[in-house]
Amino acid sequence: MISYRPFYETLLKKGLAEYHLIYKEGFSANILHRMKHGQNITLKTLDTLCFILDCDIPDIIEYVKEN
Repeated sequence: MISYRPFYETLLKKGLAEYHLIYKEGFSANILHRMKHGQNITLKTLDTLCFILDCDIPDIIEYVKEN
């Protein structure tokens, strides 16, 4: 299962809120909603987040093995 937990930790470390992504960076509120509910995002979205946050993929997503 893919988890977006690192994304929220990265936002916290950088002192940013979802508000900043939506209103300052023009990021889609719908995509943030999808992430919050554990739904899929595209590689393009992942690339955009890495660019905006100046981070790497593991700072956005992680694989969590299901039992």
